[in-house]
Amino acid sequence: NVRDLLSGHDLSDPSTPLSTPDLRLIISRLESHSLHIKSKVRSYLLSHREDFASLFSQCNDAVFKTNEISDNVSGILSLISDRPIDVEIRKLVDEIGRTTKEAREKREMLGLLKIIVGICERLEGARSAFSDGRLRFAAEEVKELKKALRIGDEEEGEPIVYGLLRKQWADLFDEMQDLFSKFMENAVRFEQDSRTIRVKYKLCVDKMDGIELHTVMEAMDVAGILDYSLAKAADLIIKHAITPAVSYGSPAMFAEDVNQGSEGISEAVLKILPSQDCKIVDVDGDAIYARVIQVIKFIFKHICFGNGSWIRSFGRLTWPRISDIIISKFLSKVVPEDASKLVDFQKIVKRTSEFEFSLKEMMFLSASDGKDYRLSSFSENVEVHFAFRKKTEVLGKARNLLLQCDFSVPQDYTSKGPLLKNDGMAINSSDQVVDLIFSSERCVVSKAASQLMELVHQTLQDVCLSSARVALEIYHAVRDAILLYEAVIPVKVKLERQLDGINQVAILMYNDCLFLSQEILGLAFEYRTDFPDSIKEHAVFADMAPRFHLMADEILQRQIQIVIFNLREVIDGADGFQNTHQMQQFESAKFSIDQAVFILEKVHIIWEPLLRPSTYKRSMCMVLESVFSRITKDILLLDDLAAEETLQLQRLIHMMLDNLSSLLKSLISAFDSNEKSEEDTSRPIDDLIPSLRKIRKLGELLDMPLKSITSAWESGELMSCGFTILELKDFIRAIFADSTLRKECIWRIENVSLY
Repeated sequence: NVRDLLSGHDLSDPSTPLSTPDLRLIISRLESHSLHIKSKVRSYLLSHREDFASLFSQCNDAVFKTNEISDNVSGILSLISDRPIDVEIRKLVDEIGRTTKEAREKREMLGLLKIIVGICERLEGARSAFSDGRLRFAAEEVKELKKALRIGDEEEGEPIVYGLLRKQWADLFDEMQDLFSKFMENAVRFEQDSRTIRVKYKLCVDKMDGIELHTVMEAMDVAGILDYSLAKAADLIIKHAITPAVSYGSPAMFAEDVNQGSEGISEAVLKILPSQDCKIVDVDGDAIYARVIQVIKFIFKHICFGNGSWIRSFGRLTWPRISDIIISKFLSKVVPEDASKLVDFQKIVKRTSEFEFSLKEMMFLSASDGKDYRLSSFSENVEVHFAFRKKTEVLGKARNLLLQCDFSVPQDYTSKGPLLKNDGMAINSSDQVVDLIFSSERCVVSKAASQLMELVHQTLQDVCLSSARVALEIYHAVRDAILLYEAVIPVKVKLERQLDGINQVAILMYNDCLFLSQEILGLAFEYRTDFPDSIKEHAVFADMAPRFHLMADEILQRQIQIVIFNLREVIDGADGFQNTHQMQQFESAKFSIDQAVFILEKVHIIWEPLLRPSTYKRSMCMVLESVFSRITKDILLLDDLAAEETLQLQRLIHMMLDNLSSLLKSLISAFDSNEKSEEDTSRPIDDLIPSLRKIRKLGELLDMPLKSITSAWESGELMSCGFTILELKDFIRAIFADSTLRKECIWRIENVSLY
């Protein structure tokens, strides 16, 4: 610290600034101190002069030796560069490596060639063995060659020759299969004339004579193609022996025979004979199972020669089809149709179990594979099969009923009066005239709907008598049968385009849906208490009712809209009822009115006998309202009417109302007869068809004096008929010429309106 060179007492504070004299003093003292250090260094160097001289000498020697080593290394490098020995050594090593590799590859190729030649010789040897009749040896060779050629385990990058060898093996294998198939065709034959299955023990195929069947079976087993070669024999036995044996209506009988030769058994014969007791029905299946076991024992003894492995292979090949035949031709036909007969079916369950146990003892069935016991599984689950059969039966009947539906009306049906219950009126006895549970009315439904609900009621009675498991399945079948109407009928009538016109099909469909919706609501109340306890909570029908009710409304509304659309098209032909004072225009308007009346009468003839009175009344009033309001509107829109024109328009209105008098009377009778129904029908017909009163009044206005028209408005009569002030003013301007009286009357009409 330079401050230590100063001796003042005020320099203890580092923040105190130094004065010029202080700085000069510091410089002087530093120079003195530097000279002192230099003197010490010089004294040290002089005192150690010999040591430093020795050190510098050693350093010089080291530098000299380093230069000498560098020169030597440079010389060596020059020598190496002029004569590259390492390159020659490297070439020699590479040449030795190539030679060694070529020698190794040649040895490997030689080994591979020996293997290929050996395989080729074995392939030819196997082919020759087949030709010579040494079948077992040939089969073993084929099997061993399959392993040697790694058939099914090919790898990429293998020699091409391996592919050629595999092709040769595949060709040989195909030839072997064809040869063994020919042997089996020669061994097992069916003679149609004598209805006999003949098994030959000595075989002759392709100039190979005297080959024993047992030898062929051994060779096929060794080659692993037993299943393939036995396939045709299995088909023959199933077709000509097993199927007749299982026939439930006309079973066959079997007789075995063996032909002995000088060298032993030459052939075995199974004769198929017609049963002598065709009228006896095998209820328990004893005879059927005995015949099948007889056939299988014949196979076990004369084709498989008592070999368990061979009969097991035959069983794997044939049992799925045999079990299907037994199920379809016997077990499924004896499934009880009534729940009360399920107990008797237990005898068949026992016989079936014993039958499969016998097959297991013969090793025809596996002792460990539970899938082989298909018959026992089927028979033990008889409740499921009973339910399935019942469900199939119910759905089949329902589908047939619906597909055969032609929406015809019963011939003995009479439409004299509405269909009411318990009102003293004669009730039609037809099955198609049905009661509505939640209404006092009756309606006519299609034969399909009536029979469908009859089927539903019969089936639900079976549900009440069935076990819980069966009851649940049949309950779902009932629901599906009802819903089939929704799935089948609309598609059927749509394809036949029966809903695009005015006909009774739509009305019967409406009645069907209404009837089904109410019947569905009543099912739970009628049967639920008798259902098994386990399904009472699950048995619900009410969820289906709204669907049919909605469908009924849609069908009826569509039919009403079709009628209204046809009527509008007809009225459009009147061209707004203009110029009816001209003969051609009047005839055109009259023709349109006649067509409208014809359509309404057609609707009346179809609707009144089939619809409920309340529905007929409501629907027909809707249609008439659309017709009357349209005609009234067209006439009121005319802006200039001659006197003769008003008379012609009045004539058209009166003619239309006269022609519709019978239809209007039918509505009045519907009102009167429906007084006891749930609807309020005390209102007069004019209130239900507002435009009827209006069009009648319009007919009067067409030849009424202006003052009388004004008075009728002032009295409120015209307003009660549905006329508006604007319509009345336009009507007056169209009929009466401009005058002081017309202006006065219009003013009075407006004044009454304002008042």
